Amino acid sequence: MKTPSLLRGVLSFSGMTMVSRVLGLVRDMAINHSFGANAATDAFWVAFRIPNFMRRLFAEGSFSTAFVPVFTEVKETRPHADLKNLMARTAGTLGGVLLVVTAIGVIFAPQVTALFSPGAVESPDKFSLTVNLLRLTFPFLLFVSLTALCGGALNSFHRFGLPALTPVILNLCMIAGALWLAPKLHTPIMAMGWAILVAGILQLMFQLPTLRQLDLLALPRWGWNSPDVRRIMRLMVPTLFGSSVAQINLLLDTIIASLLIAGSQSWLSQADRFLELPLGVFGVALGTVILPSLSRHHVATDHDGFSKALDWGLRITLLIAVPAMFALMILSFPLVATIFQNGAFTAFDTKMASMSISALSFGLPAFALVKVVLPAFYARKDTKTPVRAGVASLVSNMVLNVLFLALLFFLWASPAQKAGSWMEGIAHIPGLHMALGMASALASYINLGLLWRWLGKAGVYEAQPGWARHLVRLAVACAVMSAVLLGGLYLWPEWSDVNHGLRVVRLAVLVCAGGGAYLAALFAMGFRPSDLRAR
Repeated sequence: MKTPSLLRGVLSFSGMTMVSRVLGLVRDMAINHSFGANAATDAFWVAFRIPNFMRRLFAEGSFSTAFVPVFTEVKETRPHADLKNLMARTAGTLGGVLLVVTAIGVIFAPQVTALFSPGAVESPDKFSLTVNLLRLTFPFLLFVSLTALCGGALNSFHRFGLPALTPVILNLCMIAGALWLAPKLHTPIMAMGWAILVAGILQLMFQLPTLRQLDLLALPRWGWNSPDVRRIMRLMVPTLFGSSVAQINLLLDTIIASLLIAGSQSWLSQADRFLELPLGVFGVALGTVILPSLSRHHVATDHDGFSKALDWGLRITLLIAVPAMFALMILSFPLVATIFQNGAFTAFDTKMASMSISALSFGLPAFALVKVVLPAFYARKDTKTPVRAGVASLVSNMVLNVLFLALLFFLWASPAQKAGSWMEGIAHIPGLHMALGMASALASYINLGLLWRWLGKAGVYEAQPGWARHLVRLAVACAVMSAVLLGGLYLWPEWSDVNHGLRVVRLAVLVCAGGGAYLAALFAMGFRPSDLRAR
């Protein structure tokens, strides 16, 4: 593989993903405008987060990282007929297993809701609403996982754009649900459940024509006894934790957030949305593009090519994720006020959502780097090492959740609340959801640190020349950008109390000024576009 194609693959994937992420912001704007942040929207986010978590676990997480190396090996070393047979048997096996999982989720929706949203149990209306929404959203898992299977195959054929564009369908359906269908229903929030169900079906149908063009479309067949399918399953089981730690942490946050003040689920979802923009556009893009490349280098025993591809991914990730972290932390309030504060979304909601963004964005570089480092293990079919790091990070996140929650409670609670029931107190103090973002961010660095340590022990990565210069450029450029942004906020401290048009103009000026300052500083320090190319 020619090294420049790595950059072309990232640009193709990122361009399509950018469309999806921007529409994701529009989607959340529509939801916030129509419903605000309250018990009903909390119920929806819980009902969506559970199958969405399993989607990332089965589809984007463990399955993709196990499927792509095996699929790439068969593609490179065996006839096309074997590749088509692998697609059919993998689709049949994955679809059969997830059909059972989906049925269990729908039938036992009350029990699943009680497990992942214990705070809703004491509110019968909220609990019933969450159960009804979950029964609509759970089948999304089946359809979107098969969509991920198709996407993994297309990525192996360097078709990165179409799989990255597919999530646009989900966002369009949810926008239509919030603005068009919701006013027509007796319970408006149920429109979001129907939107997700329809989107799952449409996403799968969207990719089938391209699979047919590649002669990979075949009727699914049960393939549990297929040696290749068994290899995928053996690789997949350990990666259930390794590649999805961030999502498991998010689900744990969902459980704790259900015990906090109403609106906490929605505020956390806003933080996740803002992180998804840089993380999805660049972090996931780099990981997706690098995995097939690293797999080919490993199959060909090209150690130098393997090391250079990984080094390139690490540098590009830092170039994007570090300034994005500082920008999100500094501009969290202006961003939420400009994008979400209208309709049913109030100034109080803006303050609460910005707190969770500031806390969670601290972990953005680690979240993104993990997406790039993990393929270095999976390409070599090492799925056990990431599990060790993942479990350590998971345990750390649970402990940190409790520690930070207790710390903020101690700082913010009144004497009467401290003297009363702790569980009763956390349900009435706004802002405690910030503790969950702080814990997730710190746990992500623990995960990255362990992965990096064990990658060094494996001896498969050798740092390329120029890292010191790269880090100095990055530090200076981020400092210049941060100074510009902080200066802008000093000039314009008010955001909630000014009209929406003025907010848009101010935010546009700040974003352009900050981004321009960052790029100008990079170029002044000697950075050139040719540095983006893999060597």
